Amino acid sequence: MSYFSDIYKGIKTLLTGMSVTGKYFVTSRKGAITQQYPDNRDTLQMFERFRGEVIMPHTDDNEHRCTGCQKCEIACPNGTIEIIWDRGIDEATGKKKKKIDQFVYHLSMCTMCGLCIDVCPHDAIKWGQNFENSVYDRSTLTRVLNKPGSTLMQGVED
Repeated sequence: MSYFSDIYKGIKTLLTGMSVTGKYFVTSRKGAITQQYPDNRDTLQMFERFRGEVIMPHTDDNEHRCTGCQKCEIACPNGTIEIIWDRGIDEATGKKKKKIDQFVYHLSMCTMCGLCIDVCPHDAIKWGQNFENSVYDRSTLTRVLNKPGSTLMQGVED
């Protein structure tokens, strides 16, 4: 008896899957999903949740939100992020304060897991939309995310 019920369940699930595909095929109003990539490079927009690479947004005044807490570096499972920092004297308070020298990101080692972005308490790093990362030399995939001469944004504290 279970043999025939298994056959019935298999046919039922097959028809359910085919009905979903058939319904989309008949009632699709979005148009084609396929992108003609090299031809539409100027107009191509990746979807919002695309994980291209990690970026560090800067303001027009060359300020970033990274305090150098190293939570992203600790959370990364394969050492993709390196934060090189030093203690400098804060002009406002006169006390020693951690300042980042370089935020190094190794794209060739990144698995796009997103743990670094999830753990960042100040939203200093985000996902970028760049997807054209094929290169002949792997060393070009190592990037310094903070711009030269950038400073910590006012109001962002450890």
